[in-house]
Amino acid sequence: MIFNPSEPRTGSAREAFLDALVFDDPVQLYERAPCGFLSTTPDGLIVKCNSTFRSWVGYDAAELVGSMSLIDLLTPGGRIYHETHYAPSLRMQGQVREIALDLVRKDGGRLPVLLNATMAADPEGHVRVVRIAVFDATERRRYERELLRAKEVAEDHERHARELSQALQRSLIPPRPPAIPDLEVATAYHPAGTVVGGDFYDVFPMAAGDWAVVIGDVRGKGVDAALVTAFVRHTVRDLCVLHDRPAAVLRDLDLALSAHETERFCTLALLRLRRVAEGWRVVHTTGGHPPPMLRRRGGAWESWGAEGYLVGADVGEPLFGEVETVLGPGDALVLYTDGTIEARRPGAFYGEEGLLSSLSSAWAGAQDVNALVDRVVGDALAFQDGVPRDDIATIALAVPADREAPAGGASPLRMVGPRSGPLNEKRPTPDLSDVGL
Repeated sequence: MIFNPSEPRTGSAREAFLDALVFDDPVQLYERAPCGFLSTTPDGLIVKCNSTFRSWVGYDAAELVGSMSLIDLLTPGGRIYHETHYAPSLRMQGQVREIALDLVRKDGGRLPVLLNATMAADPEGHVRVVRIAVFDATERRRYERELLRAKEVAEDHERHARELSQALQRSLIPPRPPAIPDLEVATAYHPAGTVVGGDFYDVFPMAAGDWAVVIGDVRGKGVDAALVTAFVRHTVRDLCVLHDRPAAVLRDLDLALSAHETERFCTLALLRLRRVAEGWRVVHTTGGHPPPMLRRRGGAWESWGAEGYLVGADVGEPLFGEVETVLGPGDALVLYTDGTIEARRPGAFYGEEGLLSSLSSAWAGAQDVNALVDRVVGDALAFQDGVPRDDIATIALAVPADREAPAGGASPLRMVGPRSGPLNEKRPTPDLSDVGL
C-alpha cells in the first residue's frame, strides 16, 4: 500500500501509516538512512558508522571502526582543510555545517560530500563524541562544475565581444589627424568604460585644398551601435563624393539610415573646407549635433553653426541647414560630442559654460590645437572625477596666425544652401526627450 500524506488520514491508510511509525526498526532507520552517519572520538577515531556510509566508501565496519579516523578518508587537500578550518571551527563553535570535502574510497575513487557535525559533551562539559552526518554531493558538484563552465563560456564570449567592439572602435577613430597645409588639426577621444560607444569622427580629403570633417554620435553602445557607426561613417565618405553641399549629404544619409535594419539614429556635424585666398571657406551643416565653438583672432569663443534635425530619426521631412564663413589667420573652430558638455556631478552640470571656460583658458596660452583638445577632454573628465558617463570626442581646427591677414579681415558669416525659411525661424521639433544618445 502506498500512503499519500496529502490525503485524509482515515481508515486503513491512517492505520498503516501509524503502524509504520510504531513498528519501524530504529536500527534499520540508522543503518539505511539516505545519508551517512558516523561517530568519532574528539580526536577523530571512528567508533560507529552506518551501512550507507560504509557502502559509499567501500570499507567494512571492521576496517573502519576503531581503526581509521575521518582524516584518513580525506584527500591531501581535504586533510589540510580539516586541520585549518574544520577542526578549529568544531572546537570553537561546537558544530560545523555544510563543509565541502572529498572522501577517498577504498578503490581510490573520490566522493564529493557535505559534512554537518556536532560535539556531544557530558554533564561536566567534557566532549565525549562527535556525531557527523555525511551527504552525497555528487550531483551538486556536477551542477557547480556546469555553472563554472557556463560562466567561463560567457566570459569568453564577453571578452570576444569586447575585443570586437574595441577593434570596431579603433576603425571609427583615426589614430592621428592628417597633415593639412596651412591648417592645424588636432583630435582627442576618451571612451566611457570598456563598452564601445557610438562616438566617431573623421577628416578626409576630397581634392587638393578640399577637405571634409565629420563628427557624430550614434545612439546606444555596444557592438550593434558600433556597426551602425561604421555604416554611418563610410556612407558619409561615399556621399561626400556625390554631393558638393554638406546638407545634401545629410539628407541622403538620413534616407539610408532610415532604410537600415536598425532603430538607431545619430547626431552628426559635417564641415566642408576649401582653401581660398583669405584662408579656409567653411560650410557647416548639422543633424541635431551640438554646435561648434568659433573664435576669431583677438575675439572670444562663441557658439556658431547651423541647425538641423536628428539623422535617421524618421521625422518625415527633416531639415538640415547650412552656415558658411571663412576662417582667417588666427581663427579657430572646435567640434565636440555631447559627452563633453553633458558631463555632470552631484548638483552641477558642465554645460557650454564649462566648455567655453576651458577653451578660453587653454587658448590664452600658446594657442596650440593639440594642447587645446587635451585640455577640453581633461577638464570634462576632471569635472566628473575621472569617471565619464559618455564618450568624449573633440576636433580642433585653426589657421596659423602667422599667415598674412587679408585686407578687411575675414569674410562675415552668411547662410547658404537649400532650406525652408530663415535659419533662426522656430520650427517644430520632435519630442525626443526620453531617448538619449
